[in-house]
Amino acid sequence: MNMQEGKLTLAVQRKPRSPFASQLLVKTVRLRENVLGYLFLAPSLVLFTLFLFFPLLKSIYLSFQLTDPRGRVAAYVGLDNYSQLFSSELFWNSLTVTGLFTLYTVPVGIVLGIVTAALTHIKLPAMRIFQFMFAMPLALSVSTAAVIWMILFHPTLGMLNYILAQLGITPIQWLTNPSTALLSISMMTIWMQSGFNYIIVLSGLQSISDDMIESAKIDGAGPMRAFLQIVLPLLSPTLFFLAVISIISSFQSFGQIHLLTKGGPAGSTEVFVYSIYKEAFINYQFGTGSALSLVLFAIILALTIVQFVFVEKKVHYQ
Repeated sequence: MNMQEGKLTLAVQRKPRSPFASQLLVKTVRLRENVLGYLFLAPSLVLFTLFLFFPLLKSIYLSFQLTDPRGRVAAYVGLDNYSQLFSSELFWNSLTVTGLFTLYTVPVGIVLGIVTAALTHIKLPAMRIFQFMFAMPLALSVSTAAVIWMILFHPTLGMLNYILAQLGITPIQWLTNPSTALLSISMMTIWMQSGFNYIIVLSGLQSISDDMIESAKIDGAGPMRAFLQIVLPLLSPTLFFLAVISIISSFQSFGQIHLLTKGGPAGSTEVFVYSIYKEAFINYQFGTGSALSLVLFAIILALTIVQFVFVEKKVHYQ
């Protein structure tokens, strides 16, 4: 028997599958693929359940309860925790401080990221040194940055007041004056975030083709016009991402405020997250602390939706 006769014999012997058997085979394959997919997702689902979904559900539950100092539920109070919050001056003060903190840090941080990335996008031999310097704040922890800025802000030994004294300006009580404390924290926060902003904007600049800029130059556009009308629109998806992340980050800022001012003086730096910490872990009011955290979640969610609905329309995707 030659090879062709053997193939013909196998084809004759192979029986065609019935429609029911084919459907059963397809369902079995799909079930196997789904089970395999869920097995791969299982570690992430376990972590999300433990550290995200369970705390969220626990916070929702506690926000309707009155708790004792040990966090145990004492009584059901319904919406009293929320009504108590909205009638409290401390709540509105923390909301105002958080809004001002966001206003001080986000626009300046994004502009600083654009400027530093544009300066180091030029291909020069020593540019790697400046790229390292501008990205370096990203490698520092909040506690390290707080120590550095605490020394800079020192009223008598600090470098900032020394420079002001050389310029003939009266030294400033950076962290102890209510009118300058939030600005001081904002300066430190802008510096801390400058490394992340710089890396994101620089990666966005590097993704823009040089041919488009060269074409604009051939058409007579100067460097500034090419940057404003070619580079900036192409960079808008990166800037939109940076704006969303920066606003969320500003509403979640805590470490630098806790280390430098602890919400003072006179509540001038008491942002929303610090109010949650103070209410839950200093005053031991876990019910109102949980209600505050849910209000913060709702504010961040609303701001993110607003940005995606209105601001994203201005973003230019290639």
